[in-house]
Amino acid sequence: MRMVKVNGKAESGAKPDGMQSFEFYREAMQSPHYVAVRRRIFRQLVESMLFEGLISYHTEGEETRIDGVGLDGLPIAYLFGSERRYTFGRIRLSQEPVRRRAGTSESEADSIALFLLEVAAGAGAEEKKVLHFIQELEQTLINDTLAQYKRHKDNNDLHDLSDEDWENGIMDGHPYHPSYKSRIGFDIADQQQYGPEFAESIHPVWVAVHRSRAKLSHSALLPEPGSSNWLKEQLGEKELKRFVNGIRDAGANPSDYVMLPVHPWQWRTTISSVLAADIRSKHILPLGSTEEAYTAQQSIRTLVNRTRPSKPYLKLSLSILNTSTGRILAPHTVENAPVISDWLKRIAAGDTYLRDELRLILLGEVAGIAYENSHMLAPLQSKSYGTLSCIWRESLPMHLDKSETAVPFNALCAVDPAGKPYVGPWIERFGLEYWLNELLKTSVNPIIHFLYAHGIALESHAQNMVLVLREGLPVRIALKDFHDGIRFAREGLANPEDCPDLAQTPAYHQRVNRNSFLETSDLEAVRDFVHDAFFFINLGELAIFLQDHFGMEERMFWSKVRGVIEQYQQRFPEHRERFRQFSLFEPLIGVEQLTARRLFPDTELRMHQVFNPLSHDDKLD
Repeated sequence: MRMVKVNGKAESGAKPDGMQSFEFYREAMQSPHYVAVRRRIFRQLVESMLFEGLISYHTEGEETRIDGVGLDGLPIAYLFGSERRYTFGRIRLSQEPVRRRAGTSESEADSIALFLLEVAAGAGAEEKKVLHFIQELEQTLINDTLAQYKRHKDNNDLHDLSDEDWENGIMDGHPYHPSYKSRIGFDIADQQQYGPEFAESIHPVWVAVHRSRAKLSHSALLPEPGSSNWLKEQLGEKELKRFVNGIRDAGANPSDYVMLPVHPWQWRTTISSVLAADIRSKHILPLGSTEEAYTAQQSIRTLVNRTRPSKPYLKLSLSILNTSTGRILAPHTVENAPVISDWLKRIAAGDTYLRDELRLILLGEVAGIAYENSHMLAPLQSKSYGTLSCIWRESLPMHLDKSETAVPFNALCAVDPAGKPYVGPWIERFGLEYWLNELLKTSVNPIIHFLYAHGIALESHAQNMVLVLREGLPVRIALKDFHDGIRFAREGLANPEDCPDLAQTPAYHQRVNRNSFLETSDLEAVRDFVHDAFFFINLGELAIFLQDHFGMEERMFWSKVRGVIEQYQQRFPEHRERFRQFSLFEPLIGVEQLTARRLFPDTELRMHQVFNPLSHDDKLD
């Protein structure tokens, strides 16, 4: 069985048939999945607001209450069951719907917008931010309803599908972030055409950019992405010849240009209008699309070549907002991508533990091209900033042995349409204890070794980590997305002299995204980068999932994780100074306030201190 749809070729930026899209939307919105998704968003919204301390609440017995003021000025309350979990002190609501009480009337709370309008003022959020967040949540409701409706109609068993199809079949999105599928900028037809859940074939649009307007970066081991050898490998001789002739037909010299792919949605909605003047002046030449079919991974903007799976993944700019941030590709991160990948790969190649024992896979970002807009009037630069960029990343299949399969790490917490965990057959085959022990050794050791042996934190959240298995048993991991997904302090680096010179974050970018930086002077920020992405999200969700579905107590889970770290420290005592610098056992650690980022301006880092389940003082207040 194969999920991906690669039959036929869509025109550049074409949408699905209008009537078909309309009927699917109508059916999905009337289905029970709409209510199920709305309740899930409500739960994650309330859970995150309580956990991040954004609103006050009262718990009496098994019932929790949030007080607010209705739009008529009268008092209201929201009621629900909740519990504080051992895992980072996370708050989880019961599966029962949130209820709204106004006077003597009480019923299910079915308006996310009304909830935020009635309680967010108490959190001090500006109305403009609240209204935009409401839009993100309502778009998440629509997009996930469409995805879940399709999922239940298809009723696929992911175990019957290829490795790459797991990226399309895992449809649940971020387990903590309430606007986990906002995708602001996509309409419902775009969602069905480009959403990863729909696995539709995507044909990138290729353009030629004059070298005076392009920033190029590439691995030291590969040719420049503008070279004929590189283009022949990416496009094939036939397509390359067609595009070269297209440049000549435009009256231009092919040697003056570089070629890069553009997401068809980005071409249709952004490049064709925002950069129209450069298209008119022939600084940008549209070349057309190719025959090769791609599908979107969970991250939406990363595309997998389904015609030739060994070809690099394409990470393309998308001018949409999803979860916490816009999905453009900032030029300085594109410039840094191959430089950082080469650095990490040099480290791994010279480290026998990473190379020979853990056999860690690093999916290198081998080349990048970004459009240079400094010629534009300063007030207009922000409109085109990062809108035309591409990063080429190594594909996973070229790194796997024949006996190995691979799944996204968040697949470990996914269930099928009947509610059965996808990890069930693997756990049944090997036993929970043995399977989990192997999983933790496989996933924890590479992350902490980079931190302790080299002083580098990797942002190993669910989309950035792939679990490699042999007959269902974890054997190693693959890591990716390094161009803006590492953090280090020179004081903490094992070999600071080997640290490459990196392009600095521009002031404009820093103003709009305070979380976008690679280097810091704060050692705790380096440690917390690992805690936040890997322990809090990846392992945190797994700890809760295994207790709820398999009866593995969360305390036992975190005791096992702590044991893996302690065994590592016993084996590598030479890193004891960094054990101290990057202590993972502190009673409190900092994690990002993802919902606060949606309600308040990005003028500061939104972090809060939470209970650390790895602490030796394991008492949860």
